[in-house]
Amino acid sequence: MSARFRLRPRPLSPHLLIYRLTITMAMSIVHRLTGVVLYLGSLFFAWWIVAVSAGQKSYAVFDLFAASLPGKTIIFGFVWALIHHMLGGIRHLIWDGGLWINLPEARGIAWVTLIGSVTLALTAWIAGAFIRTLIQ
Repeated sequence: MSARFRLRPRPLSPHLLIYRLTITMAMSIVHRLTGVVLYLGSLFFAWWIVAVSAGQKSYAVFDLFAASLPGKTIIFGFVWALIHHMLGGIRHLIWDGGLWINLPEARGIAWVTLIGSVTLALTAWIAGAFIRTLIQ
């Protein structure tokens, strides 16, 4: 390689530090993170299935953890991640159809995804707590 090419500075790739964080960028990042959370949450779900099939003592250990604050936090986080990931997938499906792809519309549907996922997760959590009180 000649000296002329070696002295030329390499181009810098765009990276997160040079961009201003926007709601659509944040929702794209959160969509990927919720995919990871769902993968890890499936381990918790698998623990529940194994505990149910292993007998009453195993299920009692699982139930004790699930009723604790860390357990409830994991379950709520899993439910929120599931709903948020689903709404994000619907958002991407809408964009794939060529709808709401302009910047103001894209920002609006990103906010709907965020607010809708929190609202639906809280609704599911409250409904689950209400049903649990009816069963007991």
